Amino acid sequence: MTVWDRPEPPTRPVPLDRERIVAAAVALADEGGLEAVSLRKVAARLDAGPMRLYGYISTKEELFDLMVDAVQAEILPEIPPRTGEEEQPADWREALRVLAHRTRHTVLRHEWLADLLGGRPTLGPNGLAVAEATLSALDGLADVDTVMRAVETVAAYYTGAIRREVANLRAERATGLSEHEWQRASGPHLTRMLATGRFPALTRAVHDATHIDPETTFTTGLAWVLDAVAAKLPPPPGGSPS
Repeated sequence: MTVWDRPEPPTRPVPLDRERIVAAAVALADEGGLEAVSLRKVAARLDAGPMRLYGYISTKEELFDLMVDAVQAEILPEIPPRTGEEEQPADWREALRVLAHRTRHTVLRHEWLADLLGGRPTLGPNGLAVAEATLSALDGLADVDTVMRAVETVAAYYTGAIRREVANLRAERATGLSEHEWQRASGPHLTRMLATGRFPALTRAVHDATHIDPETTFTTGLAWVLDAVAAKLPPPPGGSPS
């Protein structure tokens, strides 16, 4: 039985429910990461005894599942819904693009979510709704196996890209150096290494590549992935793939 299937116990003496417990856990994680979350700390924030929480949540893993599902609600609002039982979304690319960008923005608000992306999907209502919105964007455009591979490919891209962006943000905080400051500090060593002539491709990249901001990088890469997915979808009747 999953945590979503178990009934909640009575709320006496301190009013409690899973929603309040999860909100407190999310607040702790937003402040200090997943390492700041424990049932004891959540209970302290709610002025409740730690043992009371076990009536609502059995393990920390269940608490993490509930936290992920809670913040997944932030991904949902702008995903274009299907408007009828037999209708397809006007633009499947836009549906997946919105999903990817809203996932990125949600993770940037809740950085701890990056540590839990890409694992087994949660089975809560918001997680299932995100999965439904994602699959329905492509439903009927190809066979179900092609749809699944397309969705997995897009998710693999944005999961990796988001995790890398968060890792860079954490490195900046840990070192106290912005990316530009870190590059300047590392410059003498890198210059010596490039001068050996052993890294010609890297040398060209360092000297000639255009620096772009994380959002532009994310948007460009996502567009390339969606182009690749479009090339694998059957063309619509009388036209080319969207």
